[in-house]
Amino acid sequence: MPSNKNTDKPWDTPDIDKWKIEPFKQEDLASQVPFLEESSFVTLFPKYREAYLQQIWGDLTRTLSNYGVDCTLNLLDGSMMVKTTRKTYDPAIILKARDLIKLLARSVPYPQAVKVLQDDVACDVIKIGGFVSSKERFVKRRQRLVGPNGNTLKALELLTNCYILVQGNTVAAMGPFKGLKEVRRIVEDCMNNIHPIYHVKELMIKRELAKNPALANEDWSRFLPQFKKRNVARRKPLRVREKKVYTPFPPAQQPRKVDLQIESGEYFLSKQQKEQNSREQKEQKRKEQKEKNAEARSKDFVPPSES
Repeated sequence: MPSNKNTDKPWDTPDIDKWKIEPFKQEDLASQVPFLEESSFVTLFPKYREAYLQQIWGDLTRTLSNYGVDCTLNLLDGSMMVKTTRKTYDPAIILKARDLIKLLARSVPYPQAVKVLQDDVACDVIKIGGFVSSKERFVKRRQRLVGPNGNTLKALELLTNCYILVQGNTVAAMGPFKGLKEVRRIVEDCMNNIHPIYHVKELMIKRELAKNPALANEDWSRFLPQFKKRNVARRKPLRVREKKVYTPFPPAQQPRKVDLQIESGEYFLSKQQKEQNSREQKEQKRKEQKEKNAEARSKDFVPPSES
């Protein structure tokens, strides 16, 4: 069989983008028959989004009707539903519509969320509520993503070509698949106490290296900074308690009061003898305390040394 690798292909010109995703048109539907089954997706939304959704629902209905998709807003249940109709011709548009209502529920503005219907735009909703147990620490790390005056978030959007919105316990991102992968890695590392500024520096270096065609097939790891985690010296405690030696066995049983009396012979004394011993012990303690007090008072009358 002759090889056709070296044959001329006049239709294959350099200006053709072979990776471009062509839009799916109604003529591309091979069967030209409506779908046999109806597909639907439902998404809940918070109470504070109700007024905004009512405001933009007319525009959303008109946009989805161009693709043959029907949408319903249920204010009683607080839910949004999208479903296919007999006019739907794109099999994947219902998945795009599902992502659209998911973004609207996460406070993404409608003009931005409607871009997810394009073929070259995807979305990712990252849950960040389960990374940290402390509420104060969670708020502090989430604020790192935004940065002062939103500078960190703007830098991430420019470097990843993605739209990023931090809202509550989630981070919504829209953009190409490559950028979404970077955004998820940065967000998860930020919640694991790795500052996003390190990733910003890394992405800036990668962008500059990509401009050099000589480094296209090179390993870029030698150009990227290697950040080490520094252990900050903590405040020394006021009291340093020595740790006891751990033993898996319980401590030895302490002798009872009766055992101590038997050992000293007091157990076998009569009641009168026990009372007499108790009085003698008290009298002895009283004498010792009296001598200590007298000695302390006599110190005031001792003359100082004349040397």
